[in-house]
Amino acid sequence: MRIAFKEWAIVVDALGSGRQILIQRKGGIREGRGGFGVEHQRFVLFPTQFHQQRDSVIPSAQERFDQIAPTLPGRDRVRVELFCEVAAWQRLDSLADAERLRGQHIWRDEVIAGRLDWGGERNIHALAVRVFRLPRIVELPMQESYGGCRSWIELKEEIAVAGARPVLSDAAFAQKLHQFRTALELTEPFPAR
Repeated sequence: MRIAFKEWAIVVDALGSGRQILIQRKGGIREGRGGFGVEHQRFVLFPTQFHQQRDSVIPSAQERFDQIAPTLPGRDRVRVELFCEVAAWQRLDSLADAERLRGQHIWRDEVIAGRLDWGGERNIHALAVRVFRLPRIVELPMQESYGGCRSWIELKEEIAVAGARPVLSDAAFAQKLHQFRTALELTEPFPAR
């Protein structure tokens, strides 16, 4: 696997612990006029150390951030531990839609509202992902090509995903996926194109 999805380290931690299965994304500045798209159904998570992420999550996640921050690699390296498969996704076109997912993620309400309002279109994408722990942790040197405000990157080297184990049992994942689908009233895993 060479496709990686950039996400805050604290969110990657929440995904890796099974606390949440949800990724919400508006899209990065470098993603252009079309904004974010669910371009890949399978990817590894690329944890970022965006400086404001601690203040952008709920208090319990802030406490967790304080615990993990000293263990994060320096800015010249990235630690890849998790692989994801998209189980369902939906574009949310209103704050009311986004608020239906409250309690299923660690972002503060005002962060979600700000993401929704940012840019030309008023929307945000919600992805429910099945998360797997890689058979071995991989540390990569940070490359200039990995930088910038964008969601998807292609890694310079392959990451082995064979043997990755789900972080949640089938039953626990099914329950969280049901919560996600019910909150958004989804009948299909992916929206019609």
